[in-house]
Amino acid sequence: MDKADIGLTGLAVMGQNLVLNMERNGFTVAVHNRTTKTMRDFVAANPGKKLVPCESLQDFVNALKKPRKIMVMVKAGAPVDGVIDQLLPLLEKGDLIIDGGNSYFEDTERRAKELEAKGFRFIGTGVSGGEEGALWGPSIMPGGQREAYDLVKDIFVAISAKVNGEPCVTYIGPRGAGHYVKTTHNGIEYGDMQLIAEAYDILHRTLNLSNQELADIFAEWNSGELQSYLIEITAEIFKRIDPETNKPLVDLILDEALQKGTGKWTSQNALDIGVPTPTINAAVESRCISAIKDERVAASKVLTGPQVQFTGDRKQLIDAVRDALYMAKICSYAQGMALLRAAGKEYDYNLPYGEIAAIWRGGCIIRAQFLNRITDAFRREPDLPNLLLDESFKADVTKRQASLRLVVQTAVSMGIPCLALSSAIAYYDAYRTARLPANLTQAQRDFFGAHTYRRLDKPGDFHTEWSQ
Repeated sequence: MDKADIGLTGLAVMGQNLVLNMERNGFTVAVHNRTTKTMRDFVAANPGKKLVPCESLQDFVNALKKPRKIMVMVKAGAPVDGVIDQLLPLLEKGDLIIDGGNSYFEDTERRAKELEAKGFRFIGTGVSGGEEGALWGPSIMPGGQREAYDLVKDIFVAISAKVNGEPCVTYIGPRGAGHYVKTTHNGIEYGDMQLIAEAYDILHRTLNLSNQELADIFAEWNSGELQSYLIEITAEIFKRIDPETNKPLVDLILDEALQKGTGKWTSQNALDIGVPTPTINAAVESRCISAIKDERVAASKVLTGPQVQFTGDRKQLIDAVRDALYMAKICSYAQGMALLRAAGKEYDYNLPYGEIAAIWRGGCIIRAQFLNRITDAFRREPDLPNLLLDESFKADVTKRQASLRLVVQTAVSMGIPCLALSSAIAYYDAYRTARLPANLTQAQRDFFGAHTYRRLDKPGDFHTEWSQ
């Protein structure tokens, strides 16, 4: 068989599906796995396909066309470094290594600099869409040397999701830019999921809606401005009946949301570079509080809240929750895009904001009709500082803010937690406020720590002996 166009090591489900996607699109793929049996079983399960099985890394490297292109699909962290360290002695300068896992962007920064100094090419590539996306078309976010991306561009374009014929992949920027954008995508994803969960909780607890009613509501929402993959699957989830108990499956699932850390990375980095992302942070915090299930159960027996019944109009509340969810979504995405803007400057990434939104329209978890409008906003004004200032989005939030306020008020009055929804309206109000109470904060800091403050009426830094 001829030399392979690309190689992939790390044949868990994501790796296997990417291989099948590449092969289906006409590329010959060399495959390797640390556990040889996994590789053999995979090849045996896919007879007649253009796969080159490789039992050793040396065989794997020898099977590839030069300059070699190798995609690494292993667990983030030390395993990625381990594979790279094993590959380097077998490669030649100019060969390309692609880390396609969910690596932390600072690890990618380090690897990019180290490998470039040694004469190798390296791409840190965010891949979103889960197992199905990997097989049929993910959203791909590659960052590294531009010439490195050019080597693999045809493959990535071929295997990516397509929206109106446009591939959901673009060159993101240098070094860790691709993995930074993927991390931010996941932070936005956390926000989306938490906002949807809170909308469900408010509807369920205030109106006592059945799961079928909830399924119908979310299905209807999916036909409008909220159309998205997450709203679509939410409607499907409410329909599923557990075959063992004949009860709705969602009601049997433990209310403890796990996390792999990428959403937390978004919040941590936002704090590091001083960008407010309260809705994303609230989503991370909501998963954290969900994890202390035993404490919550104990607290529920001793801590009291309001005993209020909803007496308003059911249809009006359902419509208000829909509008509130949409406005909160705009605020959450505004935070995520503002974070990308700040990171682009902080790390010299020169990120293509409109194109990033465009490649998120298909393949990835946050894919939604809504992303077309974000793409349009940045194409109208590439230097747009915040989505809330775009004329189209400004009109949307102006029209819907009363609904978001009503929904948050309703939830608070009934004792229903809504960390993400309430953070969204607070972000909106803070962003539109010309004078915040930080003047008092600065006075306090100067009082107890002589940290100084600046004044409105004259330049310079000032300190006051407050206790005199």
